Amino acid sequence: MHSTLRQLRLFAALAEHGSVTAAAKACHVTQPTVSMQLKDLTDAVGLPLYERIDNRIHLTQAGDDLLRTARAMSDEWAAFVQRVDAMKGLTRGRLRVALVSTAKYVVPRILGRFCARHPDIDIALEVLNRDGVIARMRDNRDDLYVMSIPPADIALERHPFLPNPLVVIAAASHPLAGKKRLSLARLARERFILREAGSGTRLACDAHFKRAGLVPDVRLEIGSNEAIREVVAAGMGIAVVSRHALGSEVADDGLAILSVAGFPLHSNWWILYPRGKSLSPIATRFLDELARSRESQGR
Repeated sequence: MHSTLRQLRLFAALAEHGSVTAAAKACHVTQPTVSMQLKDLTDAVGLPLYERIDNRIHLTQAGDDLLRTARAMSDEWAAFVQRVDAMKGLTRGRLRVALVSTAKYVVPRILGRFCARHPDIDIALEVLNRDGVIARMRDNRDDLYVMSIPPADIALERHPFLPNPLVVIAAASHPLAGKKRLSLARLARERFILREAGSGTRLACDAHFKRAGLVPDVRLEIGSNEAIREVVAAGMGIAVVSRHALGSEVADDGLAILSVAGFPLHSNWWILYPRGKSLSPIATRFLDELARSRESQGR
């Protein structure tokens, strides 16, 4: 079976972008070139790799297997290029990071400082909910992942990152605002605005409520911290969010952090990658950058 790295890259682009036209645009080649290379690749494999249904590309089983192989080969080649560059004293290449949405308040600033010192590095940053990050992790799509509650069914290397305290917020005009040491049972009378099921914040919140025997009256589930802040400020209920999702002047946003027994709820972000994965020199360097950020926060 004969195939080229170029064909595998075009096939991976087809799978990612969903059409020959989009793959050609992403790879900066013509559409006929992509079509011809994909035909040659299919002929070399000897099985259909994809089918077009309702103008969408769907991979066959052989196509799924080939996609995993193509990504693995592309990753190995990119890592080799980075290692050679490192031997030459150069730092360039691509760093791919996927993180849960709450971590977007912290990690991009660290990335910015890293890029300022290494301007030849390209960054591919994915900000998703927890399920989205886990899906990319299963496919080994990125170098590093940041989340608070890692999946238990994936073997992972784990590095502690930063504390992610969870707090209870209400509208600044709420009757409980300014009250001291509220019991968790007192919140049973309130309507809750919570993150969507499956998010790290929601999992930690649900576990804490279950241990305390509290069944919250959930009015809304929202997948955006920004939207939760707006809804809470409008007086529609109280919420549990990461302290990092709030500005330094909470009152300016029409919000108040409630003093509730058991809160802030202690959580922690982790830097993760699949066990056995060989990190590229750039990923290793950025992992060190994240570790330094953790140490500086601890001082």
